[in-house]
Amino acid sequence: MAFRLIPKEEKFFADFIALADRIVSGATLLEKMLANDPPAWEVAVEIKQVEEACDSVTHEIIQRLNRTFVTPIDREDIHALAKSLDDVMDAIDAAAGVVRRYRIHTLPYGTRELASLIWRSSMQVKVAVEALEKKAGVHDAAVEINRLENAADTVHDEALRRLFEHEKDAITLIKCKEMLDLLELATDACEDVANALESVVVKHG
Repeated sequence: MAFRLIPKEEKFFADFIALADRIVSGATLLEKMLANDPPAWEVAVEIKQVEEACDSVTHEIIQRLNRTFVTPIDREDIHALAKSLDDVMDAIDAAAGVVRRYRIHTLPYGTRELASLIWRSSMQVKVAVEALEKKAGVHDAAVEINRLENAADTVHDEALRRLFEHEKDAITLIKCKEMLDLLELATDACEDVANALESVVVKHG
């Protein structure tokens, strides 16, 4: 085993995986919450707990970054990746919070499709994060995340078109649009994670 005069902090990789695991948990709960009409509003409380756990891990990453002399990848990449992972869970939590806060009873077209795409994207985020340390397999997962984000854009556009065409109650329209936008934002955030991971691989490959 090679001797390191200055040890390199490798726990960042484990923390990234912990964040990815929590994102998968949050996405799984979101699908559960939105599975039926009316949605299971109480599940939003569980999602909030997952989001708070993500915040704690992200805070610990930043704190460790501030006190670590040598890091396994560039410091700015660690910060960007931690933030982008946290942003995914923030968007999931925000979407669930809107559904609970506004007591949306009947979910519009596209809601469950977007929730499914978020879950699938989160699974690919987990695959990509786990592949980061060995720098093999990140690209394939990133390509799939990008494909899923494009699919979410298509669903989101059609969902808004139908919502504005068929929903006559202005307040319901506003509530549902906010929810749909936040769901689509979660897939955008997954794409940001993919971009951050690919940047790391390009720099250190």
